Amino acid sequence: MNRLLVCLLALCALVFLGGARDPILVPEVSQHQINLQQGFNGTDLLLFGAVLTPEGSRAAQDYDIVVVLKGPTQSVVLREKQKVAGIWVNAASTELRSAPSYYAVASTRPIADIVDEKTAAIYELGLQWLQLSPIGAIDPEEQARFSAGLVARNVDAGLYREDEGGVSVSEQVLYQARIRLPSQVPIGRYTAETFAISEGRVVASASSEVEVRKLGIERAIADFSQNWGFAYGLLAVFVSVGMGWLAGRLFALV
Repeated sequence: MNRLLVCLLALCALVFLGGARDPILVPEVSQHQINLQQGFNGTDLLLFGAVLTPEGSRAAQDYDIVVVLKGPTQSVVLREKQKVAGIWVNAASTELRSAPSYYAVASTRPIADIVDEKTAAIYELGLQWLQLSPIGAIDPEEQARFSAGLVARNVDAGLYREDEGGVSVSEQVLYQARIRLPSQVPIGRYTAETFAISEGRVVASASSEVEVRKLGIERAIADFSQNWGFAYGLLAVFVSVGMGWLAGRLFALV
């Protein structure tokens, strides 16, 4: 009985100590607020922090670090083009309700070498693991085709990006990653998530927020278009017609 009690106590101690070894993350970003003004041509956002023990000392262990910067989710309608009688027309379409307006992931090495597919899908670590939920029933192959098309379009626009090897870790404690935000970066509240991974298991995670907003005339126009959509549409039509009429008059005088 005494031997059994000693074994149980030793097992409990091992479990307790094993849990205590899991690190904690202290994340930070170089800018918590990014202002979009006239002449804004993009910026670099630095995500950095420390990997520490629960007691607050350096973890002194090699962990893989993955950082994910995600913009506000939105509903997106996708339409495929099909050539009919030599003319391109809209064919099949679908709506994805949880597409991030911006997504960037950086890691110490390729995601496939860090976690398995199940873990990557749970935490959405990588472009192929984004959970782009369709509205309504859709064939899985068709959903995969539409999702791939959305990802490819946003990669070309600089709104989706992956950087395998983009995270550097110094002395097993300090990490940093630099992520590019393009000039057309969407406004809204962004979430910067950091994951510490060991032997394929996420052992710690933490997040911080970044606000992207417009200032000056850009903000006034954006607010006007959102709050007075109908009036904004009419004004846009009148401006277009007026510019066309003015251009016609100028050419008539030449």
